[in-house]
Amino acid sequence: MYNGNDLKVGKKFVMDDMPFEIVSYAQKVMGRWGSIINIKAKNLLNGGTIAKTISDTDKFAPADISTNSYDYLYNDGENYYFMSQDTFEQVSLDKASLDGAEYFLNDGDKVKLQEYNGNPINIHLETSCELEVVETPPGEKWDTATGGKKPATFTTGLVVQVPLFVNVGDILKIDTRTKEYLSRA
Repeated sequence: MYNGNDLKVGKKFVMDDMPFEIVSYAQKVMGRWGSIINIKAKNLLNGGTIAKTISDTDKFAPADISTNSYDYLYNDGENYYFMSQDTFEQVSLDKASLDGAEYFLNDGDKVKLQEYNGNPINIHLETSCELEVVETPPGEKWDTATGGKKPATFTTGLVVQVPLFVNVGDILKIDTRTKEYLSRA
């Protein structure tokens, strides 16, 4: 069991029969009355975030979260299908549980799924991925690397502002946390 002082950023715990992950943590010591802890926690099942004030004596059970390797297979518009690299069993996640990660998935990608009590709940992405540009306005002869930005659409449907020199067919490295252009691949 965790007490309030054990809940640091990144720690996963169970509250109200739901798994949560600590996003932010601030502790205020009240002298002999103990301490007050303000946390923000992300619900790992539905992606919602809550703010809560707890005591250092509150008890929480650790969440049974494991991360396993899967291959991304395909999607049917609403559900995204993955195959376990160990057991070859197929599982699916709905679009809502991916929380925007679907824009970074190409067929055949190797991904890590987080599982709660043996059931997949969400996807863990690398910090960057490589995507191919399928649509962008044409670049002009005077465009430079620092001259400006234009929108580019990728094979997954993601639209990102990219430098003016980028053309259709280019493969670019994109930050999965901020959805920003990093470099050419």
